[in-house]
Formats: sequence, structure tokens, C-alpha cells
Amino acid sequence: MRTLFAYVGCYTTPERHAHGSGINVYRVDRRSGTFEHVQLVDGLDNPSFLTLDATGRHLYSVHGDRSEATAFAVDPRSGHLSLINRQSTGGYNPIHLALDPTGRFLVIGNYGTDSLVALPVNKDGSLGAYAGLTTVPGTLGPHRIEQRNVRPHHNPLDPQGRFFYLPCKGADSVLVYRLDRQRGLLVEVKKSAVTARPGAAPRHIDFHPTRALAYVINELDSTITTYRQDRRSGKLTPLQTVPSTPSDFTGYSTGAEIWLDRAGRHVYVSNRGHDSIALFAIDQAKGTLTWTGDYSTMGKTPRHFIIDPSGKFLLAENHESNTIVVFKIDTATGALTPTGQTVENPAPVDITFLAAQ
Repeated sequence: MRTLFAYVGCYTTPERHAHGSGINVYRVDRRSGTFEHVQLVDGLDNPSFLTLDATGRHLYSVHGDRSEATAFAVDPRSGHLSLINRQSTGGYNPIHLALDPTGRFLVIGNYGTDSLVALPVNKDGSLGAYAGLTTVPGTLGPHRIEQRNVRPHHNPLDPQGRFFYLPCKGADSVLVYRLDRQRGLLVEVKKSAVTARPGAAPRHIDFHPTRALAYVINELDSTITTYRQDRRSGKLTPLQTVPSTPSDFTGYSTGAEIWLDRAGRHVYVSNRGHDSIALFAIDQAKGTLTWTGDYSTMGKTPRHFIIDPSGKFLLAENHESNTIVVFKIDTATGALTPTGQTVENPAPVDITFLAAQ
């Protein structure tokens, strides 16, 4: 059984009310889900979202409230990181990153300045300078504070490796892009944009592992929208919108993260304010969702969570409680049970896993 490492990004600055130091590296026990700390890469400002290349030899980070991305080399035996280089993203507050299928470009969304950029990835894993920026268009939503600009929030590649999807929190829309590798630019797919409810604020998206379905967590109105995906054109067609918090909850909460299980039977979302992971069953005929339960994250403000590579554990990252809480997943029902494992990690934002040598 190969060693499993976890890389945890965090926030570090006073503006984020955080006191993290950088990227923490852990060795993970595959059976119990326990974490053993092996390295802190400190001196980094807000190394938030992370991704690994297909070889597992290079890790990349964007830096919230800054204007750069960083490349690291990964030691496959120890899991340790070493800096390769830094590169400008051409905009403010890069918030997400995803490699293209060839591994030759790192696509990044600049939340603060409404742009997309593709940084070339060199053979040694270093990041090259971008060829140009793609401005993200949109009509702003009604929220005077949270929708002041388009605010592209997530730019994952779909499972078929054809399109990058871009939920835009500020414009109540999800846009679709393809990468022009010859020019090194992102190009919007014509007539592919889909509009959400005014003030919904689409934040993150995940895809069904086998069917042409996509699911979006809307931040400001705490809802989930199910979409049918046209895999040829990339276009999304809405099928259903349901609340992500219980019907008897009357407090303030915002949606944050969304994940599907490997079997495509359940959807999980995190609620900040209700401080829970909500569980939904997927109708195997229609693809629509039915609420089946919610689980306290045993902490405050679960900005992010992730399912481990085995599909056995869900890890909730409580941003304001500075903890990562590990839950066991019942693979039949999707239900969560706390394992008793809690990792102390300042202001966790993202986790990515590496199954190493």
C-alpha cells in the first residue's frame, strides 16, 4: 500500500483573521484516517488552493489576496516540498487553479479582477509567464457587498477534459471555457453561459462520475442547483434547485463546498453558519437531489471539505476553529460518523492528497 500524504493550504494574514504559517504536509494512515505532521513550508502568504500534477512530482498553489502562483517540487518518499519558482497571475486574489489535460498549462481564476489566465508549465515543473489574460464578463447581481464584481470563484476541468467551468459569484452565472493551447489563452464557449437566480452567487461545481450531470453550490442563498451537461457543447441546463440547509434553520449561513462520492450516489455540501455538512441522495433516474441528513462539522465555518482517495473518509476543514475533523463515510447510505480524529491546523482552506511511493 502506497504512502498517502495530505497537503493543507491555509490563510495567514490579519485581513483574513487568520494566523496560519504556510502549507502543512501530513502522512495519513489509510486505515484510521489519522494525520502525522511531517513538514511546514512557512513564509507564504495565504497559500490557499493547491493542486498536484499527474506525476505527483509537482505541487502548485495560488495565494489569496495576492497576485501570484507558486510551484513546488515534491519528494515522493518523504512528501516534503521545495520551492521551484513563483509567477504572476496577472490579477488580484487568485482563488482557484486547475491543470489542463496535457499538464502543460495551469489555469487560474483571479477573483478580485475578473480574469482567467493560463500559466505555461515547463518540463521541470516551473511556471512560465502568461501570454495574456481573458476578461470574465457578466452582469452583477443585487447584493451590494458580495457582488461588487463578477468574482469567478472556481475553475475546475470537467471529467472529460474538454471544458473549464467557472461559477461566478458576483454575476449569478456559470460560464464555460476552453483552452487555446497554441495561444495560451482561455476562450469562452459561445452560448454556453447559464444564469442562476438573482443573488444566488454560484460558488463551486462538481460533476457526476459517469453521467452528464453537474451540481453547483450557491453561496449567498444556500442552495444547490442540479444541471444536465451537454458534453459536446459544454452547456448546462438547470433541472432543480434545493436548499442546502434544513427547513427549520432560520439563522445566517452561506454555502461553500460541494463534492460527489465516487459511486455517484450522494452529494455533500458545506454550510458556513449552520456549520454542517449536508447530505443529499441522487435520484438514479433523474439526477435530482433529496436531502437525507446533515452533520455538525464540530467546528466553525467549514470553508472546505474533501473526500479522501479511498472514498472512506470525509475531512471537514473548520476555517475559524483551526481544525480538520475526520468523518467515516458509510458507503451504502452516505452517512457520516466522527472518527474522533481532529487535526489542529491554523485556518485550513484546502487539502490535496498524494499517493506516493
